Parts: sequence; C-alpha cells; structure tokens
Amino acid sequence: MTIKLVCIGQTDKKELETLINLYSDRLQHYIKFELDLIPDLKKTKNLDENQQKSKEGDLILAGIQNSDFVILLDENGKQFSSESFSEYLQKRMNTGLKRLIFIIGGPYGFSEEVYKRANSKISLSKMTFSHQMVRLFFTEQLYRAFTILKNEPYHHR
Repeated sequence: MTIKLVCIGQTDKKELETLINLYSDRLQHYIKFELDLIPDLKKTKNLDENQQKSKEGDLILAGIQNSDFVILLDENGKQFSSESFSEYLQKRMNTGLKRLIFIIGGPYGFSEEVYKRANSKISLSKMTFSHQMVRLFFTEQLYRAFTILKNEPYHHR
C-alpha cells in the first residue's frame, strides 16, 4: 500500500521542510509514503473563496483514482489519540487498499466536490494550525502510528 499526503502550496520555512522530510524519510522504513505538493494558484486576487476552493479542488481531484480511499484533514473530522489513529490505519491497511490518500486543503478549506469524494475526515485538534504546521504534525503522527503498530520505543520518548 501507498500512503500519500496531498497539500496545496510549498512550505516556505526551511526548518519545517527539514522536519517534514525527516519524518517522510523515516516512514519509508514502514510503508511507501509520498508527499504530493500542488502548487499555489496564481492570480487569485480576482477569485472569491469558493472560486479558489473550486480551482484547488479540481487540482486535488485530478490526482485521485476511483479505488483510492480519501481522508480529509478537516477541523470537523473525527479526532483520535495516537494509539487509536494507529488502529485506524491498521484497519485501512487490512482492507487491501492500494492507496490511502490524506489531503490538507488550501487556506479556505475544501470545495464541495472534494468533500463529496472523501471517504472520511479526521481532525488533528480543535485548535487551528497553519497548513504548513499541519504537514509536520501529520507526518510525525503518521510515523508515530507505525512505531506504535511495530511496538517500537519512539512513542514513549
């Protein structure tokens, strides 16, 4: 199985990018992990929020296959502890999926089309984080989940 994290825009903080890459590289020990960065939209000055979400949604949906299981990282999604998230991942992997896709939306969230395509939504916290921080928190939690599943000591440090 492949786990893919789809994000809108580049990370402009080198420190965050370094840490995201650290966890992305560590994940390769457990599973095929891909980070798909969709470039920021250009010329958005004349677009309202819905138009921007729609254009971003088209770019997101273009990379999704019918057989993919799609999970949105959304403030209204289900919250997990690290242990329950690892169990959730194991259940998804046990179904024989080829690709599990997690998506972080743009600054205004997701278009209705993306919400309709999603199979599930999860939330990392009730707090609001920048999209760049969410990338780091999510990749770290994904790595943590695999160390929990493998009963490795990282989780307890």
